[in-house]
Amino acid sequence: MTKIGLEIHSQLTELQSKLFCSCKANYREFQPNENICPICMGLPGSLPQLNQKAVEKATMIAMALNCSTPEKITFFRKNYFYPDLPKNFQITQLNIYGETSVGGPGILMVGDKKIRITRIQLEEDPGRIIYEGSSEKNQITLVDYNRAGTPLVEIVTEPDFENPKEVREFLNILSDLLANLGVSDPSLEGAMRADANVSIEDGNKVEIKNIGSFHDLEKAVHFEITRQQSLHARNIPIIQETRHWDDKRKITVSSRSKEEDLDYRYFLESDIPWVRIGNQIKDKLKSEMPETISSKKERYVSKYNIPAQVADVLSSDKFYSDLFEKSHTTENAKEVANIITTDLMGLVDTREKRESSKLTALHLKEIADSIQSGKITRNSAKNVLYEILKTGKAVSTVISDLDLDNVFSESELLKIIESVISEETQAVEQAKTNPQTINYLVGKVMQKTKGKADPTYTLDLLKKKIN
Repeated sequence: MTKIGLEIHSQLTELQSKLFCSCKANYREFQPNENICPICMGLPGSLPQLNQKAVEKATMIAMALNCSTPEKITFFRKNYFYPDLPKNFQITQLNIYGETSVGGPGILMVGDKKIRITRIQLEEDPGRIIYEGSSEKNQITLVDYNRAGTPLVEIVTEPDFENPKEVREFLNILSDLLANLGVSDPSLEGAMRADANVSIEDGNKVEIKNIGSFHDLEKAVHFEITRQQSLHARNIPIIQETRHWDDKRKITVSSRSKEEDLDYRYFLESDIPWVRIGNQIKDKLKSEMPETISSKKERYVSKYNIPAQVADVLSSDKFYSDLFEKSHTTENAKEVANIITTDLMGLVDTREKRESSKLTALHLKEIADSIQSGKITRNSAKNVLYEILKTGKAVSTVISDLDLDNVFSESELLKIIESVISEETQAVEQAKTNPQTINYLVGKVMQKTKGKADPTYTLDLLKKKIN
C-alpha cells in the first residue's frame, strides 16, 4: 500500500503588503534585497504588525476547502537556523492549544475521491537562496531577502493519495480554486510550491522537498515510490528522512534526517496577540466569496446550453471565465465560449501573452455577434482575433482591412463549387467512395473565397453536388 500526503505552500499574491510589515508582497519587481525593512529583517527593537487582510484571505481559503474555522487563532515561533531566515525563526501557526490555526480539518473532492485537509496555517515565507558557480568547488551561495515575510498559507493534507496521478489532479484543482477565489495567482514563479510525504507498506515516511513545479512533483513522487519499493523488496530499511529532488538527474537525494516538532522549539509569539475571528466577520467573508467553479460550470451548461466539456474548461480558469462574464449576452454566450476555448486559449497560452494581449471583452462580444449575424465566418473570425490580439483595433476596422466581410451568397458559392468540381475531377471521383477526400475539395473552395465561405455550409453544398 502506498500513502502520499502533501504540504502545499501558496503565497497570497493578491495582497499589497507582507504579513508583518508594510513592504510590498510583490517582491518580484525589485532588485535583490531592495524590498526589506527592519521588521522583515528581524532587526533588534522591531515589532511585527499583523496584516488583517492576510487573515481574512486565509480564512476564505479555509471556508472554500470546507475546513473548520476557529474563533481565535494565534502564532508561534518556529526556531531554526538557515541563511534565508533573517530572524532565525519563522512566525507560523501550530495546533498545540487546540485548533488555533486559521483552518482545521476539511475536505476537497478529486473526482469521487475525498481528500482530507489536516489544517491550514498562515505564516511568513523565508527569503530565497541562489547558488552560483560552474562546479561545487567554486560554487557560491547568495541570499535575497525580498521574499522574506511574504504572506503564505500552508495547506497540509492527510496521506490520502495512492499514486502520483491523484497528486497532480489535486494540485490542479486546488490551484484553480485559489485563483478563482482571487487570493493567489499560482502561475507566478514560486507562488505555489508543494512538498510530498511518501511511505509504502506502512513504513517510515520520507519527505521530498525542493520541487519546482507540479510536473516535477509528479515525477519525484513516482521516483520515490519506486526507490522505496526496491528497498523493501531487498529487505533494506527505509529511513525516515528529508530528501531533495535533483532536477538534473531526475532522482531524490538524501538531505537530512527528518525533524520532529520538538526540534523546532515552538513557543508562542508574544509580540502578536491572539486574534478573534467572530461569526460576523466570517459571514461577511462568506458573502464576499466569488461563485465556485462547480457552480459556474453548472450555470454555463443549464443557462446557456454550453457543452459540459467546454463549460468545464471555461469555468476552471479565472482569466477566461472573467472574460466570458464580461463579454457574453444570452444570445451569443455559446459562441463566445466557443471562441475562447477553441481559438483564444491557443493564442494566449502563457502569462506573458495574456499580459501583452490587446483584446478586450467588447472585442470578443463584437466578434461573436459578427459570426452570428453572418457578417464573417468562423474561419474569418480566427484571423480577426489574431489581429486584434496584436493591435487592439476595432473589430469593424480589422474586418475591413483584411477584406473579410461580404460573405458569399449561395448562388455565388455554388458557382465557385462548380468551378472546383470541374478542375478537380479526380478528387471528385475519389470523394464518392472515400468521404474524407471531400475535405480536400472544401479546402479548394476556401482558397478561392479567401476564407470567406462558411466551411460547414460549403461541405453541405459539395455533398449535394457530388451525390
